[in-house]
Amino acid sequence: MATTPAKDQVQGEGDYDAARRYDKASREFAESGQVEPAAHDAAPENEREAAELERAEEEGKSHSKGEGRLVSDKRKP
Repeated sequence: MATTPAKDQVQGEGDYDAARRYDKASREFAESGQVEPAAHDAAPENEREAAELERAEEEGKSHSKGEGRLVSDKRKP
């Protein structure tokens, strides 16, 4: 007989251990000073690659239900 996992061990949409690890790693990366170099390395190398990325982004957006309110609010002038 299966037992119910403890509240802090919920898996699936509530994997708290994974969320904590991700939050910690994200915070450490943001504070490390490596964000700018990583962003520079990720930038398109030429106009063709930039256009390809733009097309891929538009394709992805075409499948989206739209931005959430929090994201939309941040884009307001």
